[in-house]
Amino acid sequence: MRVNTRFAAAAAGAAVLALGLTACGGDDSSDTSSGDGGSSGDSAGEVEVFTWWAAGSEKAGLDALVGVFNEQHPDTEFINGAVAGGAGSAAKDLLQSRLQTNDPPDTFQAHAGAELQDYISAGQIEDVSDLYDEFGLTEAFPADLVDRLTVDGKIYSIPSNIHRANVVWANPTVLEDAGLDPAATYDSMDDWFTALDAVEESGVTALSVATTWTQVNLLETVLLADLGAEGYNGLWDGSTDWEGAEVTGALEDFEKLMGYTNTDRDGLDWPDATQQVIDGQAGFNVMGDWAEAAFAEAGKSSPADYTYFPVPGTDGVFDFLADSFTLPVGAPHPDGAKNWLETVGSADGQAAFNKAKGSIPANTESDTSDFSEYQKTAIDSFSQDTIVSSLAHGAAVPVATLNDISDATSKFTTGASDLAGYQSELAAAVNG
Repeated sequence: MRVNTRFAAAAAGAAVLALGLTACGGDDSSDTSSGDGGSSGDSAGEVEVFTWWAAGSEKAGLDALVGVFNEQHPDTEFINGAVAGGAGSAAKDLLQSRLQTNDPPDTFQAHAGAELQDYISAGQIEDVSDLYDEFGLTEAFPADLVDRLTVDGKIYSIPSNIHRANVVWANPTVLEDAGLDPAATYDSMDDWFTALDAVEESGVTALSVATTWTQVNLLETVLLADLGAEGYNGLWDGSTDWEGAEVTGALEDFEKLMGYTNTDRDGLDWPDATQQVIDGQAGFNVMGDWAEAAFAEAGKSSPADYTYFPVPGTDGVFDFLADSFTLPVGAPHPDGAKNWLETVGSADGQAAFNKAKGSIPANTESDTSDFSEYQKTAIDSFSQDTIVSSLAHGAAVPVATLNDISDATSKFTTGASDLAGYQSELAAAVNG
């Protein structure tokens, strides 16, 4: 696996641009010189794969996927274009500058759903519907998923996985020390507040969070819990009033939850917040199921070392997101990109990737017999629960809307706005 040297200078600039943005800062990479394969004329000779999977379980998943790719396409060289950062804000900034200067990678990671709309509207990614037929994905992927990926009859990406965002992770020792049953789940926010009070009274941080994007992830699960799936979906289709009393109540619950959190939150990214639960420094953490891989990487097993359950009030709802890969317009090695997309969608590629990353395969033909117990419960939930689209991870709204919501959330959680102002700013972000 070769790391692309294109990223040395530009990612440093992207990291500066990304300060204060949603998910993270960047620290890697790019130069504007063309890659080795650019002058070879061999469209399948290499593939530059642009992701934000640069560390931890995300990198482990990517490495596992690359292993399958090298077996399936040994004549195509993989070039790692990863740019560090938890939810990819630094990577997205750098990617946008490259797309705008007609210097696209061969393929890039993007969340499936509304996040792709900006690229589609700008004419920056190709319709890959024909590859679904060529690779047999229409039959291998769930019909509901294919519907969510389809825009005006076309599909613009191939998902590598399915993640669930509405999961609480907990340290059973911390809960026991607080007088709580570590196997308990909670039917409502009010029930959970009682448990959070007990953990806080024991002298331990009740709820760990990190930088802004993790707070938006928490926000969406509170909206989902208090409004229900139909009301939550209405936030994005206009049938739920952002300025209404129900949303006010949900924001009050969000404000209360933030009162239980660690004071160093804004200087952390998601692995740090999850680590606080792993180390017994916090009782609970709301995080997508990439956290499952973090627990496994730390040598922890459930239920002895950690427990998990849907965010209170969201049982029976699967808060969906998916990482996916695209074919950019003007990709220098389109055949290399198609080879990568074939592996991404394949049963073997998805089995290897998702086992390492903590998510579940989009490809129903993948062998999941050796997946973790959590992943098996997620597979069952996705097949039978009500599915909604994640806000924080690009499935529910376009990038510009998410950025505005993130900015409003950062202002609110740092004390720069009150609840009424926050609600008005959220309404303006979504309604324009």
